[in-house]
Amino acid sequence: MLIDFHTHIFPPHICAERSRYCERDPWFNELYANPKARMATAEDLIAEMDASGVDVSVTFSFGWTDPGLIEECNSYVLDAMRRYPGRLLGMAVLQPTAGARALRELERCAQAGMIGLGELMPHGQGYRLSDIALLTPLMDIVRHFQMIVLSHCSEPVGHLYPGKGNVSVEDIITFITAFPDIPFVAAHWGGGLPFYTLMPEIQRVAANVWYDTAATIYLYRSDIFPAAVHMVGADRILFASDYGLLRQKRVIKHIAQSGLDEDDIAAILGGNARTLLRL
Repeated sequence: MLIDFHTHIFPPHICAERSRYCERDPWFNELYANPKARMATAEDLIAEMDASGVDVSVTFSFGWTDPGLIEECNSYVLDAMRRYPGRLLGMAVLQPTAGARALRELERCAQAGMIGLGELMPHGQGYRLSDIALLTPLMDIVRHFQMIVLSHCSEPVGHLYPGKGNVSVEDIITFITAFPDIPFVAAHWGGGLPFYTLMPEIQRVAANVWYDTAATIYLYRSDIFPAAVHMVGADRILFASDYGLLRQKRVIKHIAQSGLDEDDIAAILGGNARTLLRL
């Protein structure tokens, strides 16, 4: 079973009218103002999955500033889950600074069957992942519904790119220290967190962390795979394409050619996600 743990979908009218939404949201404008930046609907994602042999995709929309847009897109993801049962597993996007409204939205999404909260985008929404007082009420709901949290993570060095953000390793450590019982998926290899797990105290704190491979092709040499397996173990790595940014087949091929053995590749491409999602 192939499971992509990081994909984005949008309602068709947002895809068709992106310039209007770029005017409404500065962070969306940074990522999608370029017409070449691919946006996908649920149907686009299903077609991509069929072409790439992917069985299941974890999907979510975008961390808008406006809670109304977030709720609209969450509803679209919920509808896509109903239309493609077992193939699309949705996560709830939230604007944590919306207070009680965000709590109600997370409960709505959890009760409707979403499997997690994410992708968190603190850098685009005006808060930090280390703001524990802000996030604790949300994590109480996550814990109650046994959900997963997935957050964007950023490299503190290296080239700039649209959407890089500033979610630092320090932010991540603060978050996972405060909520050690909540399964946490650190997108984009955790912004370098695997390296710091070589420190025993960080390894202990990161015991409930998984690392997704979203956008790897744009970030690291393929050596990242054997290096990360050595540092955190193959069982902690999740195949993630960041579709529609990257095509799923391209990412699968990249992982398959990474030099890992067949068992590790099979675990990364789906086995680990099956375990985490209790499929």
